[in-house]
Amino acid sequence: MPLFITQGRFTSEALRGMLANPENREEAVSQLFAKSGGKLLAYYMTFGEYDFLVVSEGPHEGAAVAAIVAGAGGGVTDLKTTLALSAADMKAAFAKAGTVAASFRSAGAKG
Repeated sequence: MPLFITQGRFTSEALRGMLANPENREEAVSQLFAKSGGKLLAYYMTFGEYDFLVVSEGPHEGAAVAAIVAGAGGGVTDLKTTLALSAADMKAAFAKAGTVAASFRSAGAKG
């Protein structure tokens, strides 16, 4: 299954709520991915530009569902999800792209 790395920020309201009532969001996030057809592999709180980093696996539409639900819930913002491929999967993608590239004409190229 495809792997996804998702980063995001908590809203000010969510941070205030967690200060008043500290909680571990990992279980809720795990259930969100399970209900959307995926699986939470790792959940980290981060310092810097983003407040959290999530590694998950599942179908593309499952990752989209999870992101939409999380964003619509109002507690997070600035979600960014990246598809991650293993080195072996990327090697296979390059091999396939190499065979396709020979017959592809780029926009504006004479052909």
